[in-house]
Amino acid sequence: MPVLSSQPIRAKSLTRANLEKPSPLLRSRMPNIKVFSGTSHPDLAQRIVDRLGIDIGKVVTKKFSNLETCVEIGESVRGEDVYIVQSGSGEINDNLMELLIMINACKIASASRVTAVIPCFPYARQDKKDKAGNADDKERSVEKWKSIEWKYRSRAPISAKLVANMLSVAGADHIITMDLHASQIQGFFDIPVDNLYAEPAVLKWIKENIPEWRNSIIVSPDAGGAKRVTSIADRLNVEFALIHKERKKANEVACMVLVGDVKDRVAILVDDMADTCGTICHAAEKLMEAGATKVYAILTHGIFSGPAISRINNACFEAVVVTNTIPQDEHMKECPKIQCIDVSMMFAEAVRRTHNGESVSYLFSNVPY
Repeated sequence: MPVLSSQPIRAKSLTRANLEKPSPLLRSRMPNIKVFSGTSHPDLAQRIVDRLGIDIGKVVTKKFSNLETCVEIGESVRGEDVYIVQSGSGEINDNLMELLIMINACKIASASRVTAVIPCFPYARQDKKDKAGNADDKERSVEKWKSIEWKYRSRAPISAKLVANMLSVAGADHIITMDLHASQIQGFFDIPVDNLYAEPAVLKWIKENIPEWRNSIIVSPDAGGAKRVTSIADRLNVEFALIHKERKKANEVACMVLVGDVKDRVAILVDDMADTCGTICHAAEKLMEAGATKVYAILTHGIFSGPAISRINNACFEAVVVTNTIPQDEHMKECPKIQCIDVSMMFAEAVRRTHNGESVSYLFSNVPY
């Protein structure tokens, strides 16, 4: 057996060659670690273990005739540091239940620590009660109440908090995720949460794939993303803009107001996620009307439900760039404008550092290769 170095593997020692083939350094023995994959995103889980130089853990997932989920962990986890990769995509409710069962199965099998690696956190958009209702307003008719019911959410659940509670009760000791819709969701947990950022990988993609990036402007499609775009704009040393929007109802944009000058510039829309893509497609149209020469969209989580793909195909984007926190193979087949950034190295390095008791803050501003 080859002699193994006792020195910790530093992310800065990794090279670009590691993209296709894991570095021999990462083939170093990592004792007492097991990585399992749920059914939501096995490709990402496989990429993570390939970069770590270990094998994926054996697990069998099946459904009974009444559609209950059954999970069997196929190897011993006693005393092991366990990581379970399961993204909040596809059949979200089934995948969430599967994750909870896997966590609990490992915990009661005497795993020393169980970490849930959740690239796209489910129910993250249900993080607060938006507005309080006024049931005493007698002037509104029943029909009018129905039309504005979405505004009155005094009885709405805070589902992100519920998911946090469920993960903790199931036995999770630690959470690793990426670009939470609201960073305050970390406060819903009483266990450690590492919220990684796609920003370092996004910056690298911009510099390598947009020749005119020095003449670009970073645009947020809503006021809530201003902090995200200003951070990227500062690191690129370019200007930023934002679009203020007002919604009539969920998934429908009423009007948009552009704040900033995009004339004769490449506009780069940046957001944490896109679902039906109504917002970013309207934003792209607004930017072209304001004189932008090209429009790109860069998103961490490409959900792309409902009419999203057809909207992107018909929109004026040069490219819509997403990460692989959610499976994108089918979306890319249906829409040639969609491109994907692999962030498996971010999660692999976070797992390695967590297992070795090292800080993960390096990953907040650097790509580990």
